[in-house]
Amino acid sequence: MIGLLIAVLYLCFISLGLPDSMLGSAWPTMFVDFNVPESYAGIISAICALGTIVSSLMSDRITKKLGASRTTVISILITALALMGFGLSTRFWMLCVLSIPYGLGAGSVDAALNNYVSLHFESKHMSWLHCMWGLGAAVGPVIMGAVLTNNMNWNSGYLIVASMQAVICFIVFLSMPIWKKTVSLQEQSEKQTAPIPLKDVLKIRGVKAVMITFFCYCAIEGVVVLWASTYLNLEKGIAPHIAASWGGLYVLGITAGRAVSGFVSIKLNDKQMTRVGEGILLVGFVMLILPLPDVFSLIALVVLGVGSAPIYPCIIHATPERFGADKSQAVIGVQMASAYTGTCLMPPLFGVIARHISISYFPLFVGALIIGMTVLFEVLLIKTKETTK
Repeated sequence: MIGLLIAVLYLCFISLGLPDSMLGSAWPTMFVDFNVPESYAGIISAICALGTIVSSLMSDRITKKLGASRTTVISILITALALMGFGLSTRFWMLCVLSIPYGLGAGSVDAALNNYVSLHFESKHMSWLHCMWGLGAAVGPVIMGAVLTNNMNWNSGYLIVASMQAVICFIVFLSMPIWKKTVSLQEQSEKQTAPIPLKDVLKIRGVKAVMITFFCYCAIEGVVVLWASTYLNLEKGIAPHIAASWGGLYVLGITAGRAVSGFVSIKLNDKQMTRVGEGILLVGFVMLILPLPDVFSLIALVVLGVGSAPIYPCIIHATPERFGADKSQAVIGVQMASAYTGTCLMPPLFGVIARHISISYFPLFVGALIIGMTVLFEVLLIKTKETTK
């Protein structure tokens, strides 16, 4: 039964990743069809992020009322319907409206699943499950690329992914009895407790530190994904097609790194795994900033991906132990909200820097976020008294 549930959870994390990279791959065609400026992709992305932040903050209330399995089914269903709407859209404003339920559905399922896994499964499963998110994020653009290559329109790509989401939703619905069998007596008692108000969550010792840690981590991810290829091309003079492929290897580095992290986490605990990831990130930063041959800048992006791999899943997995199982859903909710805020704000901020100052500040910007995250993680350990454990 547990093995079957883990397989279902893998599908859930794939469904989380499937649509995440589709907008970027389809937008060069979409903005022409909608007759809007190319920059309008940022509007869609911002609306989705805001919806995700709102639903993440509400996740404690929603999950305690509905339970993790029902929250997951409903959230995936909402996401599938929103993606279907994307595929049927004929006006830009329709995408804006549909981005609201898409963001709300994505945030709820993300927070609910992460808390469920952190409560019931070992750290290795958290790493492998987040590896499945990377797989989904890689498959989405492949589907869109195949659709466009075969002279179909981008709408078909969204409809295909919406259909896949619907199938996954049905599978999760059928698996609900298995979820219930894994619910511990402790979690059953937690469902009877009232949701924790946001102002009280923020008063919990260490919460603000972990929120800023997550903000910095997802800012690193967002900035590197969006700007690495441009930096390699404009600053390093690397050919656009080479810069594009190597910039994409950052995400593959994360995915492969999480696959390996699952095995390493059998020997190391979450705190140690996070510190290892931070150390590798610092190595990648040094490789970027030193005046080394261009090939080291390319390799540095892969190193940054591998370093990023264990941080997100390991900090989440440690939440019940760090803050208490009764508070974990509320804390994970604000962690998710803070993470999405970093993703939403920092890539555009660096875009302003690149436009008005210079793209050459890319390594310094990423390095400042890495150092900030590393410092705040140590503050988190002090606040939660983990430094000697």
